Amino acid sequence: MQHRTIEDLQNVAAIFPDQAHTVMTRTQRLERWAELLERDPIRRLNSPTGTEYQPEDIRARMRGNSSPVSVAFDDPMLRSAGLTGDTYGEAKRFFELTDHQLHNIVCYCRHGVTMSAETAARQVRVAIDGNGGCPWFQWIR
Repeated sequence: MQHRTIEDLQNVAAIFPDQAHTVMTRTQRLERWAELLERDPIRRLNSPTGTEYQPEDIRARMRGNSSPVSVAFDDPMLRSAGLTGDTYGEAKRFFELTDHQLHNIVCYCRHGVTMSAETAARQVRVAIDGNGGCPWFQWIR
């Protein structure tokens, strides 16, 4: 490994000011998540099983590969805004969701073993609207 000064590195790489933290509102974070999911709407994503039956501490640690939450965590912009993992609890904290809202987005009992990214995106958008996840509220509006 070679040690170089910043001046030396500027000749070989583009160096940007500290971008360690991007400030995003709750709505911007949720919009970004929905957009990421909508990029590949037919992609099959895994659903965690039984989130509503787990004690809070276990539910907070639940995660899965290729889940709606992992799609968010794969995004550098959301990570720079403060998303630190792909667990249920981290998604709840970062996106400022209630258990009910996050359950509607990701849970097995609502979507089956897998769901389309489009379905997850639709549920994220329901959470943005803040109607509690009930499709009847959207229809009545």
